[in-house]
Amino acid sequence: MIGHYCPTDRSRSEGWGSDVSEQIAGDAKELGVPGSRPPLSARRVGPGRPFSGLARATAPHVLASALALALAIVLAAGLAVPKSARAAAKAGESEPAATFPSGFEADPAYKAFDEGNYLKALELAKAQAEAGEAAACTLIGRINAEGLGVRQDFSEAAVWYKKGAERGDANAMLALGLLLVAGEGVKRDEVAAAQLFRLASERGNVLAGYNLALLYLKDGDVKGSPDAAFALIERAAKASYAPAEYDLGTLYAAGHGVAKDEAKAAFWTGRAAEAGLSDARVDYALMLFNGRGVPKDQARAAYFFSAAAEEGNPVAQNRLARFYAFGIVFDKDLVMATKWHLLARAAGVSDLQLDVLMSTLSPEDRRSADSQAGAWLDRRSGLE
Repeated sequence: MIGHYCPTDRSRSEGWGSDVSEQIAGDAKELGVPGSRPPLSARRVGPGRPFSGLARATAPHVLASALALALAIVLAAGLAVPKSARAAAKAGESEPAATFPSGFEADPAYKAFDEGNYLKALELAKAQAEAGEAAACTLIGRINAEGLGVRQDFSEAAVWYKKGAERGDANAMLALGLLLVAGEGVKRDEVAAAQLFRLASERGNVLAGYNLALLYLKDGDVKGSPDAAFALIERAAKASYAPAEYDLGTLYAAGHGVAKDEAKAAFWTGRAAEAGLSDARVDYALMLFNGRGVPKDQARAAYFFSAAAEEGNPVAQNRLARFYAFGIVFDKDLVMATKWHLLARAAGVSDLQLDVLMSTLSPEDRRSADSQAGAWLDRRSGLE
C-alpha cells in the first residue's frame, strides 16, 4: 500500500487509564497510534497499486482519496462496456459508468478479452477502432496500460485513450485523466485531467465525477468548492462505490462541504466497512465501540477489527491485541494478544503497555505466540 501508516514510537503509558474500554476505544491520536487514513501528501496518485481512505481531519487539504483506486476498480471491472451500451452512447445517451457486466458476448473483442485471449482482443479491437469504434480504442488503451499480452506501455495507452476520448467514450476520458494525474505516459497535468473528468462525469461516469471531487479537495491547481466536491462524492457513494462511501462518511464526520452529522458519518463509513475496505472497518469499529453516531456494540466492533486485522491492517491488529489482552468480547488470552501485537509492531504500530504484558508470558507461551504470528505471515505472503 502506498502512503501507509506513519506510526510514532513514543511511549503511550500516559494514555492508559483505569478504564480498559477507554484504552481500546480511544481515537488514534489520543493513543499515540496513527489514524487509519494517510494524508494526501504521503500518497502517490494515478494508476499505481490500489489503496483507499481519507485522512480523518477537518483540514480540507487532507480530505482526498486515492485516484489510483478508481482506475484500478475500473480496469478490474473492465473499461469496456457491452455493445448495447456503446450503441446508446453513439445515440447520445449516457452510458453506464460504474456497472460493468462480466461478459461481453455481444462484442467479439470484449469476449476475447474476457476469456483472457488478449492478443486476439487487441487484433479485433484495432479493426473496430479503424471503423470508428470509440470503446475499442479504450480497450486497446487498457491492454497497453496493463501490459496484457504486450509490453506495458503507458505512452501507447495514452494515445489510444485519447482517441477514445475524442470519440466520446467516457471511460477513455477517465482513464486518460488518471494518466495525466499520475504523469505516466503523458506530461503530468491535473487541470487537463479535471477537464476530462468533468466531461466524462457529464456523460454519466460516476467514477470520473468522484475523481474530479478529489482534485477539488486537494490543495492544488484544480479549484472547486467543498459543496461541489461533496455532491460528486455523494453521487458516487449512492452508486455503491465503496471508497466514495468511506469518503462521504469522512466529509460528514468533518463537516466539510456539509453540516457535521455523526449518524450519517457512521452510516456511510459502515457501508464502506461492509463492502470490505480495511481502513473503513477500523474507523467503523471505533464508532461502534464508542457509540459515536451509532449504538454501542462491542461485539460488532470486534468483528470489524478482526476482519481488518486479518487483512493486514496494523491499527486493527493493535486494537484486536488489546481486546484479547483485557478480555473484552473475547476471553482473555495473552498468547493471542501477543500474536497480534507482534504483527502490529512489525508493521510499525508500537504499544508499550502490550510490550509489558508480553514480557510476562512464559517461554512456552511466547514461543506459541511467535509461531502463530509467523504462521499468519506465511499465509499472508501466500495470498500476495
